[in-house]
Amino acid sequence: MVSVSIEILLLSIFLLLCLPKTSNILIKQIGLFSSFFLFFFSLVFWIFFDQSTSKIQFVEKFSWLFETNNFFVLGLNGISLFFIILTTLLIPVCLLASWNIELFLKEYFIAFLILEIFLILVFCVSDVFLFYIFFESVLIPMYLIIGIWGSRQRKIRAAYLFFLYTLFGSLVMLSAIGYLYTKTGTTDYESLLNFQFAEFEQKILWLAFFFSFASKIPMFPVHLWLPEAHVEAPTAGSVVLAGILLKLGVFGFVKFSIPLFSKASYFFTPIVLTFSVIGIIYGSFTAIRQSDFKRIIAYTSIAHMNLVVMGIFSFNLIGLEGAIIQSISHGFVSSALFLIIGIVYDRYHTRTVRYFGGIAQTMPIFVIFFLIFSMANIALPGTSSFVGEFLILCGVFKQSPIAGVFGALGIVLSGAYSLWLFNRISYGNVKIFFLEKFLDLNKREFFVLLPLLLGTLFLGIFPQAFLEPLHMSIAHLLEVVQTSME
Repeated sequence: MVSVSIEILLLSIFLLLCLPKTSNILIKQIGLFSSFFLFFFSLVFWIFFDQSTSKIQFVEKFSWLFETNNFFVLGLNGISLFFIILTTLLIPVCLLASWNIELFLKEYFIAFLILEIFLILVFCVSDVFLFYIFFESVLIPMYLIIGIWGSRQRKIRAAYLFFLYTLFGSLVMLSAIGYLYTKTGTTDYESLLNFQFAEFEQKILWLAFFFSFASKIPMFPVHLWLPEAHVEAPTAGSVVLAGILLKLGVFGFVKFSIPLFSKASYFFTPIVLTFSVIGIIYGSFTAIRQSDFKRIIAYTSIAHMNLVVMGIFSFNLIGLEGAIIQSISHGFVSSALFLIIGIVYDRYHTRTVRYFGGIAQTMPIFVIFFLIFSMANIALPGTSSFVGEFLILCGVFKQSPIAGVFGALGIVLSGAYSLWLFNRISYGNVKIFFLEKFLDLNKREFFVLLPLLLGTLFLGIFPQAFLEPLHMSIAHLLEVVQTSME
């Protein structure tokens, strides 16, 4: 069934390539319809997913590299299921948010559909080498989206920073994958799980994988590319960057680093928790002092994603489940906040916070959405972030009470920057010296934000719908870790 999703996207790309560049309406309709159809198709995976087993489901196996012991295997478990659904939800939201784009429209839509193909394959493929190929292939369309359709003059520099930071770490991972193949004769994930590496080997291999995944999340101090990329990217680029691409590092840690190199993961846990705490505090305080709307949300993403890393390295069921839930929640909330910034920027062509004020008087529907997502950003009960952050903190306190205290401090700081930003934008006097015309959300903008609002509230109110498919996969992961530690 996964291959059907890829075929749908390939067919859509082929149709777009056949259309003349002047057929703007038809290009938009084909791109949007195919991506929305794929989202509803991906819900079939959730509906028919067997929650009682940890085995890979919807498996498809293809021959690949006949001279080697490798196969192209596609399949889903409880972890990859929700990352795929998040991907198929955010891509059509991005395309709808980009409805008014004029520059290279056909190429723009094709770039997003190609990006979606690579992301689905990253979350589905079982071979470590193929994972690396698709993991790196994501850089190409994202580099073009930032570099061509970015909003300001520094977009080329931002695209290079994004590409170089993430590529450098991944090249180190490629050398580790080459060593895995020479050592074991395969890069198949299930086969590697049964292979016991020496403790020193594990540490070196773990570090190679860590540099790649840490730069994607990104963790401190390899985070410098993220604020620059967010500020220069178009709105849809920021949405897919925050909503999906940062989750590649989370997925890599959970699927590869922890089960394949369990002893090394335990050994480096104090260091990882230390850097995560620094990232949370640094990201939070830096967000408070920013004047650019996008930079504020970019630094909050650093803080939230470092909290997710703490949950992953708690090495218990509660913390790991919380990390996945918080990753999905961040995909809803952070994406919505970047869309809100994009709506403001489209109207006034500025993101400087001091130019805004009193918007609640002139844009009430906009402010309602802004308020809900700001509350979700500080983990208000009833929203998705509350579930994720509560579970993470419970898990982290079991692993390290000191790290748990600093993680809780990050939540306090999130209340500071989120409420302060909302208050500065929404209340006070209308600054008519800077802004003259005020227009509330139109229908298209309303329906762009609505799916993310529903996702945030549904996950916050009915978390069991997400936790139950996750439970067996996370439990199996911990069982593998425990077995390899003995």
